[in-house]
Amino acid sequence: MKEKLSREEYKLLVEKAPIMIWRSTVTMECDYFNAIWLAFTGRSLEQEAGNGWAEGVHPDDFDRCLKIYTDHFARREVFEMEYRLRRFDGVYRWIFDRGVPYSDAEGNFKGYIGSCIDVTERIEAQEALKKAQESEIKKLRGFLPICSYCKKIRNDRNYWEQIESYISDHSDVQFSHGICPECEASVMAEIEGMEDKTATQGK
Repeated sequence: MKEKLSREEYKLLVEKAPIMIWRSTVTMECDYFNAIWLAFTGRSLEQEAGNGWAEGVHPDDFDRCLKIYTDHFARREVFEMEYRLRRFDGVYRWIFDRGVPYSDAEGNFKGYIGSCIDVTERIEAQEALKKAQESEIKKLRGFLPICSYCKKIRNDRNYWEQIESYISDHSDVQFSHGICPECEASVMAEIEGMEDKTATQGK
């Protein structure tokens, strides 16, 4: 087994890896983006270099991303963040970006190396799930007209129905019917009373 990759092999590995890779110097400006990044943005290395890459960050995400980057850079700590980056076709895609500080052979801090992946599908799935959950909760909000005696609920069509039916129609709840101790005692007393009455009448 080959123990060490050649310089060309390292370069090929970085350029062809199925992730976007960037590098920044001690000035916090970027001096390298791999081919996958450039293909994603549709821009040249010269356009992305320095702070040029930030032109593709969604305006609503820019300030938050800049703060995360500069704060961690100052402390030389690993950071992770998600933001929207403009693709070559003008569509903004959610990106998960992880940056780590790196040093030279003598241990001198040289800047950051980062890797990015497109996580748009995950973000959109999470948002869709959140909206669905909020919609289910919203269905059960507000005042519900309920009968004080039989405990039926008046539905949106102005009909009275059992509370189980109403809740089942407005949520994913499934009922398993049982009897509480208080009702059990009451029912048993009623049954025993009926049995005593029957026995008395039979004498």
